[in-house]
Amino acid sequence: MATLTTARRVVIKIGSALLVDRHSGALRRDWLDGLAQDVAWLKSMGCDVVLVSSGSIALGRGVLGLPSTVLPLEQAQAAAAVGQIRLARAYEEVLAPHGITTAQVLVTREDSANRRRYLNSRATLEQLLSLSVVPIVNENDTVATDEIRFGDNDRLAAQIAVTVGADQLILLSDVDGFYSANPAQDATAKRYDRIDRITPEIEAMAGDAGSGLSKGGMKTKLMAARTATASGCAMAITDGFVMRPLTALENGANATWFTAQSDPQAARKRWIAAMQPRGTVTLDAGAVGALRRGKSLLPAGITAISGTFERGDSIAMHDPAGHLVGYGLSRYSAGEAGEIKGCKSTEIEAILGYPGRAALIHRDDMAL
Repeated sequence: MATLTTARRVVIKIGSALLVDRHSGALRRDWLDGLAQDVAWLKSMGCDVVLVSSGSIALGRGVLGLPSTVLPLEQAQAAAAVGQIRLARAYEEVLAPHGITTAQVLVTREDSANRRRYLNSRATLEQLLSLSVVPIVNENDTVATDEIRFGDNDRLAAQIAVTVGADQLILLSDVDGFYSANPAQDATAKRYDRIDRITPEIEAMAGDAGSGLSKGGMKTKLMAARTATASGCAMAITDGFVMRPLTALENGANATWFTAQSDPQAARKRWIAAMQPRGTVTLDAGAVGALRRGKSLLPAGITAISGTFERGDSIAMHDPAGHLVGYGLSRYSAGEAGEIKGCKSTEIEAILGYPGRAALIHRDDMAL
């Protein structure tokens, strides 16, 4: 069974019902203070932490005096705009006393569907984590064109876990795990401690949403589990209403763990290796040796380029004799790569006219 103390990188999803009092519409500050202590505890063990937080619409609703019923899209967007700034400030205020810097990251589904935007999001999150920042991620509900659904953050959290290569995803919920039936309606419902495979029988057990502020339900949580575990990330559903819920989870609180099918890095490399390459780069012997020592591919090590590809496309890497070395996701288009091949990274800005990335293919984006 997974434990938080062994995690290298954790994504924690926080629902609206945990953050905002359903009667007053006010932030549950004591609870958030406890969560901040948990985040500081994880950080003290060297664990990277990403928070995927709902709550902006629920907070904004209270400030604007909007009803607790389903809001029209325009009102929901307005509530999100008002609530988002308060939500970000609240996280900053509770984490700053622990010496933790926070960052707000607003994303949409297009940021994962579009390759270029996905790579931009991934690079930003990786840079923030390398600087020991705790990103606070939320769907950009102020510009959402689809109907706004709070439960989407279950799936968003899973996508963020995949994006950053997390090894654990924790869904803090209003239930303490996955049950065979709705425990509020069926006293014989069984909670699962561990699920190794999401079978059709497990899917049939998933019910609909239960709380007023959150519309997620078990169906979206199962979808999140399927996404996360296939990418090497274990996922837990546990009761988030308790004070310091992550400490409680580590100390044996009720939860359901969905086990990872592999480790995140291996899953990502399999995904890259399975992509159809759009082009080829030929490397010199020094670059081939550097790759096999775990280094990134720099433009200086490239002797030739063929094919038509854009940033984010898969390209094949060949050694001087034409033998396949591996595949990787390019950080430049074919045209840009052709201009900087054989050049030092310090020369990229002068050649392209803008600061580029030092590596043509980062070591995390290649499969040898």
